Amino acid sequence: MENALILIVEDEPEISDILERYFEREGFRVLTASDGEIGLSHHQRLRPDLVILDVKLPKLDGHTVLATIRQRGNTPVIMVTALADDLDKLHGLRSGADDYVVKPFNPVEVVARARAVLRRATGNAANKVLRVGRLAIDPIAHMAVVEDGESRMPLNLTRTEFRILEYMAGFPNRAFERGEIVDACLPEGDALDRTVDSHMSKLRRKLDAAGVGDLLNGVRGVGYRLGDFG
Repeated sequence: MENALILIVEDEPEISDILERYFEREGFRVLTASDGEIGLSHHQRLRPDLVILDVKLPKLDGHTVLATIRQRGNTPVIMVTALADDLDKLHGLRSGADDYVVKPFNPVEVVARARAVLRRATGNAANKVLRVGRLAIDPIAHMAVVEDGESRMPLNLTRTEFRILEYMAGFPNRAFERGEIVDACLPEGDALDRTVDSHMSKLRRKLDAAGVGDLLNGVRGVGYRLGDFG
């Protein structure tokens, strides 16, 4: 997944540049297009692993581009729009979009959504399970378990705790700033750093109770890290 090719079809250079930088920072390869025709040309020639597609584009709009991509195959597509109307969102998803984000958005969240879409779209069932030490996280089943030989102990997590665990497991051993965790996992509200600390404290207690509390650690001056350090 880290080497996946992302095609960004966006006519606003500032937005395109920001997304490009964030995806490249996470190890993805990135290609950009400033209108629908160029986007379809790139898609036809280079076969990207995922497309970030703006709805309002010059020459060909996003829905027309999406329809053509769907005629060609099943390339995952995340639609981007300034329209927050639920009917517009429903139209995009019914047209074959895999996910949908509304401007203004946080680029960290877009990258996290792209990873989730890529996990759903590629690999077999085993590849969809994220593993960190004895911890196994299934994004499709929305379940996290601790494995010990043949035994499996499910973790009773809240929705937010599962989001955090899934997100961090996608980047094992990486240090996350609190603000980044807020942007990727708590985008609906006005979460503060202390809110992240509260969620992390509760999550750590649940991991401790299952015998894998050492997987989640604070990083002084940064935030948190999930990894198998034994």
